[in-house]
Amino acid sequence: MPKVRTKDIIEKFNLNILSGEEGISRSITVSDLSRPGIEIAGYFNYYPKERVQLLGKTELSFLEQLTTEQITERMERLCTDITPAIIVTRDMEIPEQLLEASERAGVPVLSSPMKTTRLASHLTNFLEAKLAPTTAIHGVLVDIYGIGVLIVGKSGVGKSETALELVKRGHRLVADDCVEIRQEDQDMLIGNAPELIEHLLEIRGLGILNVMTLFGAGAVRSFKRVTLVINLEIWDPQKQYDRLGLEEEKMRIIDTDVPKLTVPVRPGRNLAVIIEVAAMNFRLKLLGVNAAEQFTNKLAGVIGDGPGEE
Repeated sequence: MPKVRTKDIIEKFNLNILSGEEGISRSITVSDLSRPGIEIAGYFNYYPKERVQLLGKTELSFLEQLTTEQITERMERLCTDITPAIIVTRDMEIPEQLLEASERAGVPVLSSPMKTTRLASHLTNFLEAKLAPTTAIHGVLVDIYGIGVLIVGKSGVGKSETALELVKRGHRLVADDCVEIRQEDQDMLIGNAPELIEHLLEIRGLGILNVMTLFGAGAVRSFKRVTLVINLEIWDPQKQYDRLGLEEEKMRIIDTDVPKLTVPVRPGRNLAVIIEVAAMNFRLKLLGVNAAEQFTNKLAGVIGDGPGEE
């Protein structure tokens, strides 16, 4: 199913339908927009017909210099079988030739009172969010001191119980069990909960809990950027775990590498406190303070200043 149709942008931006109403269910497949000034001048060799077309003051004023035959021919070529919509900004007067061509081709012609650049900015942001690559990950997403921490691990390892303790400590739940993640821009991952399980937390033995009802609106948020991954795994005595914090592990989500920490789980370890401190330490690293590097540099200095051989 197409993610975005023309009728979605009509509803979102309160656009007026002037002609071509039968095409409002056309799908929009790209977030890029087009201002077809060079096409109106007659050059259609590289016309991006699959994009939403914006006609502003510049394009419409240029039309006034063309003959009636030229306007008719250019408008016919603008309206193709895959063009999702043609939007006229500033509620400007629209050439009759465009309305006629759009009716024949079934291309919606829409109008907006907004300025062209402003509408283009809002429309691009909306389409990029809707058309962004998405994936779903089994885990829990929590906002800890402004850091979006994605907690992953095998089923039953204690992800939801840890999230509950974090919420009790004043942090905010974004999603439990299934985290929908979309990639915005080049390296920005935004996580949210599926609508069906938003604000819900599943605890074995207790069942489904509504976090917002139990702890208030301040205990949840709708979405958060994923900046750190915590992998919980059952303690393996045969495995060597990082004890200094110098190892840089990454987890690839869609096309973005996210810093990842592996935390072993065994009785007696307070996972909520460990994850909370991990988020605080991650913030310090972003600010340029790395305790592990400072320790190793200090240790190297002590070793270098040791007694020399005689």
